[in-house]
Amino acid sequence: MLAVIRIRGSIGVKKDLNNTMKMLRLFRVNHLVLVNEEKQSRKMVEKVQDYVTFGEITSETLEKVLIKRAVIKGNKKVSVDFLKEKKINSFKELAEKLTAKEVSLKELEIKPVFRLSPPKKGFERAGIKKAFSAGGVLGYRATEINKLISKMI
Repeated sequence: MLAVIRIRGSIGVKKDLNNTMKMLRLFRVNHLVLVNEEKQSRKMVEKVQDYVTFGEITSETLEKVLIKRAVIKGNKKVSVDFLKEKKINSFKELAEKLTAKEVSLKELEIKPVFRLSPPKKGFERAGIKKAFSAGGVLGYRATEINKLISKMI
């Protein structure tokens, strides 16, 4: 499962790239979405890689995100009582089921977009306009996405 975070804003973005980000539900900066690693989804993410950063999320990091940032309708936080109504015992179990693709956020009525704060102590040194391989933030970062998410929770 891929975690995709929008880094750059929408000013000066081509219309087709903006539409792709809308299809991925990345409307604002510092929003995170979870995307299955299907061919179509992967191509969409790669198309907008100059505006987002993405990588494989671990179940431990996903558990932290769900505890701190998961929201249901009415902007209410997800609680353990809510999970027990859905026959899930803990956030850890939910994170493992999501990474194993046994359940989806839509089935559980959890909003698919997680609003994160800007990272503590900032982004990498080269800034938000360069690729991760060049010392910046954008593009594919494999498992290093987990460190960035931890800074943003």
